[in-house]
Amino acid sequence: QVQLVESGGGLVQAGGSLRLSCAASGRTFRSYAMGWFRQAPGKERAFVARITWSGGIIQYADSVKGRFTISGDNAKNTMWLQMNNLKPEDTAVYYCAEAASATIRPEEYEHWGQGTQVTVSS
Repeated sequence: QVQLVESGGGLVQAGGSLRLSCAASGRTFRSYAMGWFRQAPGKERAFVARITWSGGIIQYADSVKGRFTISGDNAKNTMWLQMNNLKPEDTAVYYCAEAASATIRPEEYEHWGQGTQVTVSS
């Protein structure tokens, strides 16, 4: 049973930074990639970034390119999302998720964390 636990969310002023962490346990051979998604009130869950466990494939949503950096440590089963120059529109619950393929479609991610709230004040 794969379990994902996010941490690092909080309240920050616009222009500030936060670093989210995602600790994974119970990974199987099917685990190929990890992703970050976010969901703002009244909106659908949206792709933010993803990385393969090998670190060879990284992809970002256009809205976060140049501001967010995804990274991972295969040996530690941990993934991070460094978020810089945060904007009020980045406010959302952020989720990490695990997939068996390099995809950005949330419906193709098999396991999800409980989410961590990020609030950016103007």
